[in-house]
Amino acid sequence: MQSAPAFKSQIGAIVAVMKRAQRTALGEHPITSQMIQIIALAAASLLACGGAFGQANSSAGKAAPPAAQSLPQDRHEGLSVSVDPYTDMARAKDRFGKANPVPLGILPVEVFLHNETAQPIRVNVSTIQLEVHFQSGKHQDIDWVAVQEVANEVAHPGGPSAPQARRFPIGVPSGVDKKADKLAEILKPLSLDADVIPPTATIHGFLFFDLNHDLSLAEGASLYVPDVTNIPSSKPLMFFEVPLGNK
Repeated sequence: MQSAPAFKSQIGAIVAVMKRAQRTALGEHPITSQMIQIIALAAASLLACGGAFGQANSSAGKAAPPAAQSLPQDRHEGLSVSVDPYTDMARAKDRFGKANPVPLGILPVEVFLHNETAQPIRVNVSTIQLEVHFQSGKHQDIDWVAVQEVANEVAHPGGPSAPQARRFPIGVPSGVDKKADKLAEILKPLSLDADVIPPTATIHGFLFFDLNHDLSLAEGASLYVPDVTNIPSSKPLMFFEVPLGNK
């Protein structure tokens, strides 16, 4: 995707050519100044629309707040990955309200992805994991939990009242469990569900990891982002690994 200055330059070149055409036109209907103004205005509108590229939702599309710069991060090849784990109960309650998953041992991690280059970058969000390190020296890679699953856990912390076969894929509201679906509506806009980072832009959102009621594991854990590519060249970037602790 071309940059805004380059796009504006192209608009100016088009208008200049049209003006020259106006001065030399020999037809019955030469190009008028009003027509030039209308076309230029339309082009400017397209430029404004282009700025919305990559905004998957209201949370992921917004630029990262300045506080993200002070968070733990891994930065190389024009991309920085920062993390903000919500281990504090009061802070999580303030952010998620009645959909707060922290009391259940599910850790929300806000992930900030900042593209410093002039080309879009793609991150395969589905492959992001939390690498948990134990005092024994062993470690475990944990996949993030889908929003609908988190909502189900919050809605029914003791488990479902009766066993039932899953009839819908994870992430698709069933329409049957209204309580869980309402909680999912709170969590989904906050989640990280965009995978393309526009040039010189930031996307951010939450991923949720089930730590089996032991949030102390977050202190020694790291967010692992293995699958990142530069879109125009399809060139893979080296993996990113960001420690959650030592903020």
